[in-house]
Amino acid sequence: MPKLFFNYSTMNAGKSTLLLQASYNYNERGMQTYLLTANFDDRAGKGQIASRIGISAPADTYGASTDLFEMIETRLTAGPCACVLLDEAQWLTRDQVWQLARAVDDLRVPVMCYGLRVDFRGELFPGSAALLALADEMREVRTICHCGRKATMVIRVDADGHAMREGAQVEVGGNDRYVSLCRKHFREEIGDRVR
Repeated sequence: MPKLFFNYSTMNAGKSTLLLQASYNYNERGMQTYLLTANFDDRAGKGQIASRIGISAPADTYGASTDLFEMIETRLTAGPCACVLLDEAQWLTRDQVWQLARAVDDLRVPVMCYGLRVDFRGELFPGSAALLALADEMREVRTICHCGRKATMVIRVDADGHAMREGAQVEVGGNDRYVSLCRKHFREEIGDRVR
């Protein structure tokens, strides 16, 4: 029975690596996958899913107005596809998450989403909130804070390395802009007094 999966974490936990590994495993067994990523995330090049460890794969792209059900249906019409793998799921709209759920239910294809749970202010992304509500299965991909505790939060830093408390929710960046922290160190960085 196909399911909608949500694999979530903070920055630098290896979500894209896991996505690419899952695709590789399907392909190695002779099954094709359909990879999708956000159209404005061009850190590795337009239409590329890349991991910090150096692996990458081409992907179709989606934007806020893309009908993902239609994209998946078109892909399935073109030939066999064992699984849909979607990176940067936090940037999905609520409607797009419902489109993915419909693809699972009506087109009978598993959809595995990978993305951030919360933004640099500690707030849920719209896509993540919808996936937390609708996914059949969820998995936390863990990484650690500099203190060794599990990182559950992320801060965005400015050019001087100071934690930012305001700004647009969506801003593409990597290790130069974001740091994953445990809740205690997140609070320290944003100026919330810790005893």
